[in-house]
Amino acid sequence: MRLSELQRKNIINLVDGSFVGRIIDVVIDENGKITDLVLEKGKNKMFFVESSEILIKFEQIKKLGSDVILIENINT
Repeated sequence: MRLSELQRKNIINLVDGSFVGRIIDVVIDENGKITDLVLEKGKNKMFFVESSEILIKFEQIKKLGSDVILIENINT
């Protein structure tokens, strides 16, 4: 799977069903493995509110679906 395919998926919190954000980048370790997903949270273009970034450990992914990625244990 390519990063561009991951970036099209919504990230959903499995605990409460809330939308968490979208992937804007990944963190890769020295062995070439993805360790973290960098998410953009709550971008509001209408009021020009700057978005904040959320770092999600790759191990927090519970299900990778065709349209969404389900995660849990998120501290937002």
